[in-house]
Amino acid sequence: MPKFLISKRHVLLVTAMAALFSASLSVAAQAAPQSSGQQPAPGQQPASSDQNPDDSQQPTETLKVRVNVVQLFFNVKDKHGALIPNLTKDDFEIFEDGQKQTIKYFTPETNLPLTLGMMIDSSGSQIRVLDMEKEVGGAFLKQILTDKDEAYVIDFNVDASLVQDFTRDVHRLQSALNSVRINSGVTMPTLPGAGGGPVPTAQSPGTVLYDAVYLSAHDMLAKEVGRKAMILLTDGQDEGSRLKIKDAIEAAQKADAIVYVLLCADRGFYGGFGYGGEGDMRKLSEQTGGRVINVGNKFDKLKEAFDQIATELRSQYNIGYTPTNPKLDGTYRKLEIKSKQNYKIQARSGYYAGHSQE
Repeated sequence: MPKFLISKRHVLLVTAMAALFSASLSVAAQAAPQSSGQQPAPGQQPASSDQNPDDSQQPTETLKVRVNVVQLFFNVKDKHGALIPNLTKDDFEIFEDGQKQTIKYFTPETNLPLTLGMMIDSSGSQIRVLDMEKEVGGAFLKQILTDKDEAYVIDFNVDASLVQDFTRDVHRLQSALNSVRINSGVTMPTLPGAGGGPVPTAQSPGTVLYDAVYLSAHDMLAKEVGRKAMILLTDGQDEGSRLKIKDAIEAAQKADAIVYVLLCADRGFYGGFGYGGEGDMRKLSEQTGGRVINVGNKFDKLKEAFDQIATELRSQYNIGYTPTNPKLDGTYRKLEIKSKQNYKIQARSGYYAGHSQE
């Protein structure tokens, strides 16, 4: 299984922080009264205890109640793609494996904290669009992140690297993006009649796109709670990953992460033959509740795409239910949200029971 190339000191620090965070969640879950009204995270199994004040000197027992709550963030659009606001839970029905479920809560959670992974392809095919991606991506981070949000930056080429760990500091994130350089593992000759452009050679080890998505989901987002999203700036072409597209999709679904793909490419790089990664990118985005936006090498299209994503992330509905199938057996469950007005629902297609908080 591929891993990030990070220092031993960093691994120890991240491990320690993860352990502390998990311990804090456990204590908070046991201490919080059930009357608090707080909504559990997807797949979270809160513990509660009942104690008679008169028995304060007696040994106490803790009653742990396992509650499997499935939580979904989604957008609603009309036939023209415009977002539909101000709907209520009575406007929707939700189904798991074809069985209708009872909606436990429903809110337009546009202000819940967001954890965002910015993933930028720095392989040779991106040499003519990388500067554009860094500029517009940096502006997007400044636009979308609030004081309670956090993000990280990963770049991927012949391997995947964590350029900036979780932070709320937009300047650090922008600096991380600006530090990304092309690393294709190819030679870049200039050939007569080729316009001086880069020409991939047979020795190119490729672009580990699927590995990068898996690592971002499994290593970075799986332990986080609340709203989670990844934005991929890439041409969608994978070459050299150890994992398959299905592994990347499964990891993203288990992490409850929405994946947006911005297809950025200069078709001239491919000698007019085009590139074939769009199909897999559509599978990845549609099955996680995101979408693919093809921007080519156009600055204005990329900016417009980021604006659309920002609007969608601020316009999400949040729906939750307790499944009629209570088994936490790790099996995949198909989800479907239906609008009674026949609006289009943009949501993930399923989840793995009992694995969303692993």
